[in-house]
Amino acid sequence: MKAVVYEGPRRVSVTTVPDARIERHTDALVRVTTSNICGSDLHMYEGRTTFEPGRVLGHENLGEVVEIGDAVDRVKVGDMVCLPFNISCGFCANCEQGLTAFCLTTNPAPGLAGAAYGYADMGPYNGGQAELLRVPYGDYNCLVLPEDAWEKQTDYVMLADVWPTGWHATVLACVHPGDTVVVYGAGPVGLMAAYSALLRNASCVMVIDHHPDRLAKAEEIGAIAIDDSRSSPVDQVLELTQGMGADRGCECVGFQAHDPEGGEHPNMTLNNLVKSVKFTGCIAVVGLYVPRDPRGGNNLYKRGEVSIDYGTFWTKGQTMSTGQCNVKNYNRQLCSLIHEAGARPSWIVSQELGLDDAPKAYAHFDAREKGWTKVVLHPNGFH
Repeated sequence: MKAVVYEGPRRVSVTTVPDARIERHTDALVRVTTSNICGSDLHMYEGRTTFEPGRVLGHENLGEVVEIGDAVDRVKVGDMVCLPFNISCGFCANCEQGLTAFCLTTNPAPGLAGAAYGYADMGPYNGGQAELLRVPYGDYNCLVLPEDAWEKQTDYVMLADVWPTGWHATVLACVHPGDTVVVYGAGPVGLMAAYSALLRNASCVMVIDHHPDRLAKAEEIGAIAIDDSRSSPVDQVLELTQGMGADRGCECVGFQAHDPEGGEHPNMTLNNLVKSVKFTGCIAVVGLYVPRDPRGGNNLYKRGEVSIDYGTFWTKGQTMSTGQCNVKNYNRQLCSLIHEAGARPSWIVSQELGLDDAPKAYAHFDAREKGWTKVVLHPNGFH
């Protein structure tokens, strides 16, 4: 089968690799029809993680079940399914509590919890930017989609990661109707967090970035775009909130946060959120941070450590919640919003491309070029 293979920093290729196949009785085999390039793929693409050359990328996947193991009895051949990026068992102590991003059985590495497709430090599983994908524990990990799945693939594929992660940010930040919310980062996750906050009836959603095309996408859904290249984003938030700060804040950038001049500061958005959110407000951090980053320009962050203005954070009595999204907590309900209520998370999609276009798509997306907001690949052709 053809697949997108990581070859080293800023080098991917579309290569023929051995076909994915059923390996255990609980597996399902999926012919991938739609797979997204995620912002967290770029951390691996840039060589900022421990992702090994030769591995297949892609953790936001949707497709058709073409084969099932003998122990799979709910999912059927022919089902269209979306796959949480978390690979979870469903029966360990964490999965039983809904903490599927921290499954205790699917990552064989000692001392680590949580597995994913094509992802650094999250098990040996290949990704789905490929023609076929093996899905462990198929009955548990396959979300069977409604009958309109073929026509709405670019909506339903967002259930694999980006929309649940944006929704997770609003849950961790405790967004309630009438709240004011500030979102740092207008990439795909930040846009999905803003979309989610508005669906949860926030009264005002502010989105901070310095890429005009991404800020324009935020304005399309009624969010207030704040360009941090014009003046301090903290000052702009305080002005919009009568000096109080936002009720809730969402960090959707991660450790490669850049200032408008291009300088990288792993702690920048965290500290800006502490200043932008009110006394006793809640902050959610869903942007990716890694335990170590040998290529980090900051000596502290090479060890995965970040300097936070903890004194101000403590004085303000704020709450900060972090961690990867437990996709299965949200994907079925969000699926219903697409199918029954007309939600269209595909509004963030900027390109739909074939698998052979993946190397150029990674290069454009990594450069944050104008108009490259969210890239969708179709490994088995367009439908």
